[in-house]
Formats: sequence, structure tokens, C-alpha cells
Amino acid sequence: MKTIQMKYGKGHVDVSVPAEKLLGIIEKQVPKVEKAEAEIIQAALAAPIGTSRLRDIVKPGQTVAIVVSDITRLWQRMFVYLPHIVSELNAAGIEDKDIRFIGATGFHRKMSASEHAAILGEALSSRFEMVDHDCQDTENLVSLGTTKAGTPVFVNKTAMACDHIVLTGCCTYHPFVGWGGGKKSILPGIAGFETIQHNHFMCLTDEIGGGQRDVVRNANFEGNPVHEDMMDAAAFVAPSFMFNVVMGYDGKIAHAVAGDYDQAHRVGCNIVEDMWGVPISELGDLVIASQGGFPKDIEFYQTGKAIYHAQDAIKPGGTMIVLSECPEGLGPEHAKEIFLSYNTTVEREKAVRSLFSVPKYVSYYICEASDKYDVIVVSAIDPALLAKTRIRVVTSVEEALNLVYKEKGTHLKTYLMPLGSSVLPILKKNQQRKGGHGNES
Repeated sequence: MKTIQMKYGKGHVDVSVPAEKLLGIIEKQVPKVEKAEAEIIQAALAAPIGTSRLRDIVKPGQTVAIVVSDITRLWQRMFVYLPHIVSELNAAGIEDKDIRFIGATGFHRKMSASEHAAILGEALSSRFEMVDHDCQDTENLVSLGTTKAGTPVFVNKTAMACDHIVLTGCCTYHPFVGWGGGKKSILPGIAGFETIQHNHFMCLTDEIGGGQRDVVRNANFEGNPVHEDMMDAAAFVAPSFMFNVVMGYDGKIAHAVAGDYDQAHRVGCNIVEDMWGVPISELGDLVIASQGGFPKDIEFYQTGKAIYHAQDAIKPGGTMIVLSECPEGLGPEHAKEIFLSYNTTVEREKAVRSLFSVPKYVSYYICEASDKYDVIVVSAIDPALLAKTRIRVVTSVEEALNLVYKEKGTHLKTYLMPLGSSVLPILKKNQQRKGGHGNES
């Protein structure tokens, strides 16, 4: 047997499979990062890509809006890098009173004071308040124009009133924008409801039942209408600076990029490919993946990330076992609606088309994946919450494997993905895939 540990909630569980059936562990042996996080952050700020240094861009007396991801992205360790950005601004003569922290909530819920404090960290939370963007607060939105695709661009008025906007976030794979980070801090981060809706509808084909467009996928910008439209919207905003991190296998900041929101972000995306893209030569019958532990598995709809990635390593009709504790249940109200209120994928797709939100869309896609693959989730979630889907819930990896082996036998070629929400399997060229939503390098 081959046994490895995988993250689950705030702990780990052992996963054991027959060694002779193991196709591989989908991860990369990347060199250990020897630099401390502070050194990585400071080096990026000191050598920006495509812009001057931040301290040389801003001038004393000017106001600066720092756009920050919400609490579901706390794993990006904003509390580590934000103090360095503030120090850079202070060094240029920007006083604390002229710095605004804006939570890039998009269409997500507002955050609590304690969540703001967790994001800012102890040092900054005693000096600053953080204000969440509200995409439906029309009084705090300003109209900037219309993109080439016809998206009306409404953006947070508080941010636009500042002399400078600094974007922060993390370069990582994203299932319909290609990569997260960069311009996503603007759209959906601080965009208006109508802007988000029009842009995100581009994920889907024109026909009901057509599902997600083929070009809308992980690791793809080329011809991706969602990405292209976001870039058009970001051009209206013209942020002064961007700082994005890339997370390492140990959950700490391994790399950082700073500077122009397009040029620096693309460099960050290349780093993500080098670190997290894993070529595979064939598809497996079974993939066992961890969502990545707390806080990545805090709620079920977030598990869509591991499901998006795991399916790219499975044969059509194969099985995935996903470890995701989900102590907060299904997720936001829109995610609950998709899981609890509809019986078929087409019904769910119609609901997404009637009112788009990321929780609705990702939840719909999870259900669509369960039509193509056998999806078993190792979780603490109440199985009744997923009773209208084809997803099965068990409480242990052993229980999941017993189910699979009983139904399909023990001959299954198996992949293990200990960091399923971060690593992307990439099927090598000339390996044809039929069905599903795979990718080819």
C-alpha cells in the first residue's frame, strides 16, 4: 500500500491505496523557498514590473485605495504582505489617514469586524478600518463607460475618488477567468452588480444546456471572453499598482510580483504554471484529492476548485473522492439555492442564467461534474443537503474507497492530489480526451 497524508479541515487524514494501482501523486517537487516571506515581499516591491516603484508613484498628500481580497482568501496571507505595502506608502510620505482599505467582496457577503482584523493583521487593524465594497449600493458606484463586449462598467466610488488604486491578491488557477489575481480585484472585486452579471454570463454558451464555453477554463486567457472583458473594464480604472503573491506548497508566500496589473500579473501566472501545473501522460479511473484543508474547505461550494482540477485527471465516467470538511455547510445563500432547490443540471443552469453569482455558478458546475463522474465527498456536511444531487457524502476515506471498490472493483488506476485546489493536471499532447472538461498542453 502507498499511504500519504492529506489536509482535511485543521488536521490531516491518511490516504492509502494499492501501490501497484497508483499512477502517481499529482504534485511537483519544487525547490524549497529559502527566502523569508518578508524578503520575498520586499524584493517584489523594490523591483516592480512595468511601473516605477510604488513609493515613486505616489506623492505626499495623495489618497490611496488598497483593494484587498475577502475572508475566503485568508490563505493568501494578506496580513503578512499588507504591512509592507503600507510601509512603502508611508516611506513616500503618505499618511495613514490618506490610506483606504476596501474589501473586494464582489458579489460575496460583507465581512465582520473580526474578519477585517484577521485580514489586516494585528499591527494594521489597530491603525486602519476596512470597508467592504457593496456591488448593489448604487450610491457608492460610479459609471466609467462600456466595454467592447457591451458590459457597463460601474466601480466603487470610494476607490475611484482616490488618487491611486493599489490592487492586491494572489496569482492562482481560476476555472473560468484562467488565472485569479490581477484585474479580478476590479471585476468582480469592486465592480457593480450589473457589471458583474454581464461579464460573468460570458462563461456560458448562448444555448441553455450548453454549459461552460470551451475557451472558458483554467490556465487560458486566449480567446477567453470573460478575461478579455475584465481587462477592458480594468483599463477604465487604470490602477496605479498591483501586488500579487504566489503560494508555495507549505502554504506560505513563495513568490511575489508587483507593478503593472497586466504585465506583472502575467509573470505571476507563468510562475503558477511552473509551480502548480503537473503534466500527466494518461487519465486515471480514480482520483483522490484534498481541497487543501482549512480555510479552503470551510464550505462546500469552495470545493468546486478541487473538483475542477481533479476532473482533468479522470476518464469520463471515472470517480473522484474529494476531502473537504465544510464546517460552515454549503456556503452562501446562492450556493444553497442551487443544491437545495433544483433536481437537474439544466434547471440549475437556468437558475444561473436568471441571476449570475459565483457561488451559484460554481455550485451548478459541481453538479454538472457529478453528471460526468462519480463524485464522493469525504466531509462533515449533512448528506441531506446534497440529496437532490448525484454527489455522495461519507465521513472517511476508507468508507469512500470501500464504496468505489465494491462498485467498480479494485483494479482502478489511481491518482492522488494532496493539494487539489491548487495543482492542475495537464494531459500531455496527443493524449485525446472525450467528454468532460479537460485541458491539453
